[in-house]
Amino acid sequence: MSKKDIMGWIKSIVIAIGIAIIVRTFLFSPYIVEGISMEPTLHNHERLFVNIAAIKMGEVKRGDIVIIKGENLNYVKRVIGLPGDVIEMRNDHLIVNGITLQEPYLAENKKAADSKGWPLTEDFGPLTVPSGEYFVMGDNRQRSMDSRNGLGLIKEESLIGKSEFVIFPLKKARATD
Repeated sequence: MSKKDIMGWIKSIVIAIGIAIIVRTFLFSPYIVEGISMEPTLHNHERLFVNIAAIKMGEVKRGDIVIIKGENLNYVKRVIGLPGDVIEMRNDHLIVNGITLQEPYLAENKKAADSKGWPLTEDFGPLTVPSGEYFVMGDNRQRSMDSRNGLGLIKEESLIGKSEFVIFPLKKARATD
């Protein structure tokens, strides 16, 4: 192998590493779900493919599943309220800006809560989400620390990325929207 060939290989490897670092830092990142707060949508130890660029470009929508940077650990939650939204929960109905929204991702948990005679989500609000902040909740409403009870409202700069896919376990790979 000539010196020119070796330099070509080194250059290719450096470029590949550079591209990987850029992609990992600015575009996509893996994340491991820890805990049960998003069940049945996401399960403990599932691995997600997280879109970092969507957050940096301000593409956060109600219903998105996001990764939130905490003080000691990160959280995965669903965006319920956007900046400026007025949110309230009445009799297990989410009301945003005066409109009752459907939350089909809660059907399984709602059925379980109904069978026990419990509300899935305790009533709260109305509350207005301040500018630059988000209101988030886990899909496992009875077992989630979120904007209602511990995390508080989430500052925009605390959002790391938006969940796109479950990538592991492979037999359960799927989109998360």
